[in-house]
Amino acid sequence: MHLTVGMTATLDDERLDAVFAALADRTRRGIVARLSEGEATVNELAAPYAMSLQAVSQHIGVLERCGLVSRGRHRQTRPCRLEPQALETALSWLEESRRVWADRVDRLEAHLARLQNGRQP
Repeated sequence: MHLTVGMTATLDDERLDAVFAALADRTRRGIVARLSEGEATVNELAAPYAMSLQAVSQHIGVLERCGLVSRGRHRQTRPCRLEPQALETALSWLEESRRVWADRVDRLEAHLARLQNGRQP
C-alpha cells in the first residue's frame, strides 16, 4: 500500500478515485449497503427510491465501472452483486492514511508536551 505523493497518479490511484467518487453519492451508498446483504435485481434496488429504473441503472453503471458491483445472469434476470475487493482496496487506503495521521498527531502531542514542560525539542 502506498500513498501517492506529488502529481504522479497510478492506475491504483485512478481506481481508488473512482471508488470514492462513486461512494460520494448517497443513492449509490444505499445500493452498496443493500447489496452487502446479497444479490438484487435493478427493480429490487430501485424500490426504496423515488426515481426511474433508468436513473437507478445509471447509478449501478457508475458502481460497475469502478468495480464495486457486477451483474450476473440468472434465467431472465441480471442480478447485481457487490464486489468486495474494491471496498477492501478503499478500506486499506483509509487504514493506511489513518495510521500515518495518527503517528503524526502522536508526534505533535509529544512535541507540544515537551514545549509545555519547558524542554526544547
